[in-house]
Amino acid sequence: MSKIQEGDIVARRSYSRDVFFKVQSIYQGEDGKTYAMLKGLDIRLFASSLVDDLVKIDAKEVAAYWTNTLRKNAEVMDRVMRRRMEERGTRLKRCTDGFCLIRGAGDEKVSPTDVEGFDVPGTVLHLDGDKDYLDLCMTTYKNLSIPAYGYAIDEEDQPKRIAELLQKHYPDILVLTGHDGIKKGAKDLTDINNYHNSKYFIEAVKIARTFEKSRDDLVIFAGACQSCYEAILRAGANFASSPKRVLIHAFDPVFVVEKIAYTSIHDPIAIRDIISSTITGFDGIGGVETRGKHRLGVPRTEY
Repeated sequence: MSKIQEGDIVARRSYSRDVFFKVQSIYQGEDGKTYAMLKGLDIRLFASSLVDDLVKIDAKEVAAYWTNTLRKNAEVMDRVMRRRMEERGTRLKRCTDGFCLIRGAGDEKVSPTDVEGFDVPGTVLHLDGDKDYLDLCMTTYKNLSIPAYGYAIDEEDQPKRIAELLQKHYPDILVLTGHDGIKKGAKDLTDINNYHNSKYFIEAVKIARTFEKSRDDLVIFAGACQSCYEAILRAGANFASSPKRVLIHAFDPVFVVEKIAYTSIHDPIAIRDIISSTITGFDGIGGVETRGKHRLGVPRTEY
């Protein structure tokens, strides 16, 4: 077997090759053994491993892995678009209820259901510690017609940048994510020092809440794999990971955001509806009651 190097795609034998990782760095441990720092390929996880426990994954298997990942993403997107179509008729009727429109100079009446509306979804500011994941998320936002601004910023630098970016963009929804994980050997899962990056997400959320206190005016999602869920919510986030300290998918923040961005400002969102739109589910994502950020406009003009 060829030597494990930085940039290789690998899996851990001791975990039955359950997750594919990219090798970020190789280093010598205090015990004299050789370790690798790993980043999940499509899971927002940091982990370290003995190099001897790693097996290199060939290009064909990596391609199949990505095909399966993108298929799951497409299935969720299909459900999202079907849901939007079902909700749109009800929303449009509510916006035009009681009105009977006249078309042109004649007496032809137009039913409210014939009026074409337009969408004004919530805008998103997304800070991601992983540029590859950010690129995937930005593409998905575009496919879902969600206006979004994205910045690849290391987790530890997010608290330093968040104030200026909020001032620049004034978003409706803020996403703070990247990679995280429980440090090897950690026992007390309430201690944020036992997580790789939870403390940075918490600090960034607190700074964002000094910018906008209301959880309805600025909706915040923060966290990554195995993040200290309770502490992130206490800091002021609406949604966070990870209640069961499980791994979350790279696209999970996007699907939380989509439900918020396209739910009416008149409607609180059932938490189960938001979480059910994710790939990971309740074990990986949780939060508090939140109102939607979408406005429906009528009529759409030809200009």
